[in-house]
Amino acid sequence: MKYILILTAAVFLILTSGCASSQAPRDIPHKSVMVKKQTGLASYYSSRLHGCKTASGEYYDETNMTAAHRTYKFGTRLKVTNLSNNRTVIVRVNDRGPFVKGRIIDLSRKAAEQVGMIKQGVVRVRIEVIC
Repeated sequence: MKYILILTAAVFLILTSGCASSQAPRDIPHKSVMVKKQTGLASYYSSRLHGCKTASGEYYDETNMTAAHRTYKFGTRLKVTNLSNNRTVIVRVNDRGPFVKGRIIDLSRKAAEQVGMIKQGVVRVRIEVIC
């Protein structure tokens, strides 16, 4: 009986040793597509959202140069150009949105002032990733 137990254990070890690998698993790079430029409509945050928590966990401050984008990583810096007057601003993504069809970015109030879009509310912009 002892012999059968040892033989069974040996066979089990031999069969399962093929499952182990002597090499560490390779880290396969994640293939993500980051669009470097986009053109579309921009809007800006309502002042009543000042102090509210953003998707990144930060609190929205209308005096900071920040923005909401649906896909760029938090912390991504973007150059936003108002295509009607060519005024630009550099913003940092710290929120998700906008979730209004046709819009590609929401700017903080301060950033919206910088590009001259307060009166219009929604303007056509070009977004470029800053490396």
